Amino acid sequence: MTTAVRRTAPPAIGVASPRVEAWDKVTGRAPYAIDHPVPGAAYAWVVQSTVARGVVTGVDTSRALAEDGVLAVLWHGNAPRLEPVGDPELLLLQSPRISFRGQVVAVVVATSPEAARAGADLVRVSEGGTIADTVLRIDHPALYQPVQVNAGYPARSAIGDVDAGLAASAVRVDATYRTPAEHHCAMEPHATTAFWERGCLVVFDATQASTSVHDVLAGLFELPPSAVRVVNEHVGGGFGGKAATAANTILAAMAARFVGRPVKLSLTRQQVFALGGYRTPTIQRIRLGASAQGELLAIGHDAVSQTSQLAEFVEQSAVLSRHMYAAPNRLTTHRVVALDVPTPGWMRAPGECPGSFALESAIDELAFAGNWDPVRFRIDNEPPEHPEERIPFSSRHLVECLEAGAERFGWAARDPRPAVRRDGEWLIGTGVAASTYPAITWPSTALARATADHRFDVEVNAADIGTGARTVLRQIAADALAVPLEHVAIAVGDSAIGPATVAGGSMGTASWGWAVTKACRLLRERIDRDHGGTVPDGGVAVRADTTVDVRDRPDFARDAYGAQFCQVRVSTVTGEVRVDRLLGVFAAGRIVNPTTARSQLIGGMTMGLSGALLERSVVDPRTGDFVTGDLAAYHVAVNADVPRIEVVFLDEEDPHLNPMGVKGIGELGIVGTAAAVANAVHHATGIRVRDLPIGLEHLVPRAH
Repeated sequence: MTTAVRRTAPPAIGVASPRVEAWDKVTGRAPYAIDHPVPGAAYAWVVQSTVARGVVTGVDTSRALAEDGVLAVLWHGNAPRLEPVGDPELLLLQSPRISFRGQVVAVVVATSPEAARAGADLVRVSEGGTIADTVLRIDHPALYQPVQVNAGYPARSAIGDVDAGLAASAVRVDATYRTPAEHHCAMEPHATTAFWERGCLVVFDATQASTSVHDVLAGLFELPPSAVRVVNEHVGGGFGGKAATAANTILAAMAARFVGRPVKLSLTRQQVFALGGYRTPTIQRIRLGASAQGELLAIGHDAVSQTSQLAEFVEQSAVLSRHMYAAPNRLTTHRVVALDVPTPGWMRAPGECPGSFALESAIDELAFAGNWDPVRFRIDNEPPEHPEERIPFSSRHLVECLEAGAERFGWAARDPRPAVRRDGEWLIGTGVAASTYPAITWPSTALARATADHRFDVEVNAADIGTGARTVLRQIAADALAVPLEHVAIAVGDSAIGPATVAGGSMGTASWGWAVTKACRLLRERIDRDHGGTVPDGGVAVRADTTVDVRDRPDFARDAYGAQFCQVRVSTVTGEVRVDRLLGVFAAGRIVNPTTARSQLIGGMTMGLSGALLERSVVDPRTGDFVTGDLAAYHVAVNADVPRIEVVFLDEEDPHLNPMGVKGIGELGIVGTAAAVANAVHHATGIRVRDLPIGLEHLVPRAH
């Protein structure tokens, strides 16, 4: 018996569809990494170093092992050996070397979380510490220029002669901007449940990249790929902090092998601050020059950041200055110094987020110095093609974003003079900044299966970290199949499905969606070609891989753009800053689901506001410790801090992206927000704040 496949259905893309997993989440039935029930589970607790640089000279485990419920204590003297896989940071408990404060020096495994924690308190670790170097500074003698920065960009790019361009400029800005270290603060901490079964390793992991974790674990434990499975069905936020293989994952697997039973390991909020990654602090010098008519003649952007003694990670903070504005003379450089600190890593819009604060603040400064409207100044310096790569933009509607945003915000009524608008004790100001983020697509695979009962099962190893990935991928599948949405079931979050890219770089929907679209279209073709348009009783299945498709795309500069407008109030009594309004207008390709897309951009803008006014990870230079190591000391925006946020999408068609015409949006919203806030603060007060977060100390001495 065969069943005919329905040929037409209303479009699924562009519909505000509710989240597939919403009911499971609000009822508490969605299992996160630590929630999966496994029989006979033990629990692990990490012991961390108290020095930033040194060696472990001894580990006394006797008192811990005598504690009721403690099964084992792992340290570098007895831990299973790991095979190097290219990243020395992954070789946990393999040597006595200490490279940062908070590094794992032992792991206690016990029959309950309470017993594991009590045992960890009883482990005595002797450390030989030496003087540590923990503070980033612009004059550090060990600063160097790397070959490349994150995402493979060259560390240095030069066009023309910046010094000559500056010398020929009628209006110039030369200023230094600083952004602090920041932490992700995802709601779910880093956590893993791991067990071994007949020589195979299975982990339920809080990760944004189960394919990558799968490959790393196979290498570390010298296992064939078929002997490792990583499941990340639900992930409680990540923001980049869960995009790489984390300490908890490796340690849980190691401990489970050591004690011969499943192990659950969840880092505490305090432990995450040392072991979960962070955004590097930056020091950025911007030099801009323009003619008397407002034409940019020179752009110079030098970014300084830190990395660790274990691995090199260089934030690409100056890269956005390579394509945001036209100028014949350009120089962008990155320098980095290896300190005795944890390795920094990806955090929402790495590079673009801190880089936009510096560039977009400097653009505002230059516009003010030249008495040019900051919206018009940006529009007038729009490049016709990528200014350095000399390739066309696949689509670029920044000008339209600025114009639409200015009209909606009421920009034309703005008095350009700073510190003139007042409401009682409050000074009121408005600011603008541009946003951009690359429209990245990486290869992925997907499986589409048709059954004889008008059902379609689609599997792709995506990671839904709260973004609504399941929901939009189901819509993409239904659209490609031309069947009603309710006929499609979607499965994500399991390395057994097949290779797929990370939920990061705002590439998820574009990458996974392309694989899903290809698989679904191939499935329809096979049903038509091989089965006469009907589905046999045994069903039909097709697997697709987009590696060649992505590789063979023509060269275009592919980016999403936006314009952000902000209104603030600054108290003349206390210096307190309150954001009254945020408006973001974005050109981000085709919007698959307006509801989830709007949520993503509101989240990004809220995170940008939080970084502008609140977030800062403070290091004690004597110890290398993050003293703001919990949510009591590390402040993030809460409801009272967040105003009415408006998100507007422009209709944008781009045939050079992927079959769906989508760009990423998860990170676009955070880019430019901090600069828009800072520019509004300057307009309100006349005070230019170049260091984040903007605090009372910047404004109280001159409030009036």
